[in-house]
Amino acid sequence: MANGWESKSVEEQQSIQEQESGVPVVPEDKKDELARRKAEAARKVQALKLTRARIREQLSRTSNERYTQLLNTELQQIEAELSTLE
Repeated sequence: MANGWESKSVEEQQSIQEQESGVPVVPEDKKDELARRKAEAARKVQALKLTRARIREQLSRTSNERYTQLLNTELQQIEAELSTLE
């Protein structure tokens, strides 16, 4: 029962702090989750940028029309995905 009272006390303290500062209090586990999601998104953006650079390099080297079309399609897909993430 003591744990129940402790958690209510913490909740009340957070509520009071929120009211006084006007800034919502984010628990540590939520902060960790947000940081993890941001890092994951940053890694995905970096991977897409590297793939885009590789495709552009391949486009500059190829003379095969079908392969060029394939690479252009891939490039458009990557550009679309990057625009949604950034």
